Amino acid sequence: MSSIVCVDASLAILWILPSQQDDAADALRLEWVKSGAIMVSAPLFDTEVTSTLRMKVFQAVLNVAQGEQAYRFYLELGVRCVNHSSLIRSAWDLAKEYHLPRTYDMQYLAVAELLDCPFWTNDKRLVNSVQGKNEMVKWIGDYARK
Repeated sequence: MSSIVCVDASLAILWILPSQQDDAADALRLEWVKSGAIMVSAPLFDTEVTSTLRMKVFQAVLNVAQGEQAYRFYLELGVRCVNHSSLIRSAWDLAKEYHLPRTYDMQYLAVAELLDCPFWTNDKRLVNSVQGKNEMVKWIGDYARK
């Protein structure tokens, strides 16, 4: 297991939201915690996660207390956002390489490539868009089958 792993917001939401709880995601996070792995992400991670949490409270999917609890759990995850001058350019180039209309998800992959570590996601559409072309991208559904 790598000592550094890149995660995106779709995976973190599985850990944070009670309605999204996923045994495989929880098991993988626990494995990382036990092994001392460092979780990293792209700078947009914080915005994506907190915006999702806030939207769930706004839509009354979570009540205010649940939203605050989810927010505190997010803060305790300890995901370190990597901000490097090359990330935006790398994300742009990766989006071109994979013929994608947006660079959001490619920022996560750019972090993984910069740090030479696996990138874990729950976004199956993203996984499908790079499948067979980039071995760094890992889908939580594949971990569940192990």
